Amino acid sequence: MKRDGLKQCSRECLQKKKGCSDSGCRMWIDYPDEQNCCLISVYQNGTMTLREIGERIGVSFARIKQIETKAINKMKGNSLIER
Repeated sequence: MKRDGLKQCSRECLQKKKGCSDSGCRMWIDYPDEQNCCLISVYQNGTMTLREIGERIGVSFARIKQIETKAINKMKGNSLIER
């Protein structure tokens, strides 16, 4: 990755204006408007709301918020105890 945060394949998809077909890639999302690549989504849009992220990966805003909260707690070293 270079300073723009894109992988070589993402740059190629942008230049050729074609969607990525490698659904096995960790960066692949089913969002053809942004070449099916989450790196391209961030590159083109910058900071996105939780609602925009949910739209791109096909889950609700509430689920994205749950994932965000769990990730933040994990980074802080806190563990969430699910009941």
